[in-house]
Amino acid sequence: MNKIQNAFAQGKAFIPFITCGYPNLETTAACVREMVKNGADLIELGIPFSDPTAEGVVIQEANLKALQGGVTTEKVFDFVKNLREEISVPMIFMTYANVVFGYGAEKFISTCAKIGIDGIILPDLPFEEKNEFLPLCRKYNVNLISMIAPTSENRIAKISSAAEGFLYIVSSLGVTGTRSEITTDLAPMIKIVRENTKIPCAIGFGISTPEQAKKMSTLADGVIVGSAIIKIISKYAENAAPFVGEFTKNIKDAIS
Repeated sequence: MNKIQNAFAQGKAFIPFITCGYPNLETTAACVREMVKNGADLIELGIPFSDPTAEGVVIQEANLKALQGGVTTEKVFDFVKNLREEISVPMIFMTYANVVFGYGAEKFISTCAKIGIDGIILPDLPFEEKNEFLPLCRKYNVNLISMIAPTSENRIAKISSAAEGFLYIVSSLGVTGTRSEITTDLAPMIKIVRENTKIPCAIGFGISTPEQAKKMSTLADGVIVGSAIIKIISKYAENAAPFVGEFTKNIKDAIS
């Protein structure tokens, strides 16, 4: 069992997402500390990108403002290296294939291993093209985390059987963002997942309340929340950390 799978070993896992450098890297670090202190099992760190196609307006704006503030991939690497001196829970990057290509794939993935990043999610990387990065990820022991969506249909079994780390279940069609209700019937999707892998799965996209998190956790091994956290940071800016910590505790309590 690797470090990512260990995050699911003590019960339902909470995976909060945060955009690195929004509104600045100091606030990101403070929020991550509060997340961990309040029960986060795995941290998903977004590397800002100019065209984050999987993201809704909330995270798009966070990406744009982080880039305008001068955040680069190199600065995010340095940030994680410093954060790793005090944070031991698994951490993964969520970014886009162009970021990895632009930096240099082997340099990017080897640096992830060096600074303590346990996995990467590339939502614009089709399953059929994962071999662009998979050999390098295996060389450096960085999990390339797969996603399945309601549109995956007859590909669910194939994607599940090849999954590493954990499987990211996209709850709804469209981009990230809070939703008042998640109406997708996820149970049949997750049944196929269970039949094809022992890797844990976590549901993301649209979860924004403890009630939604609790409902989704009855289906999967964990829940992922992003836009709701970015909204808190948008509201409180540099003072957001304690509010992010309180939100984390509420979600973790709901799924435990």
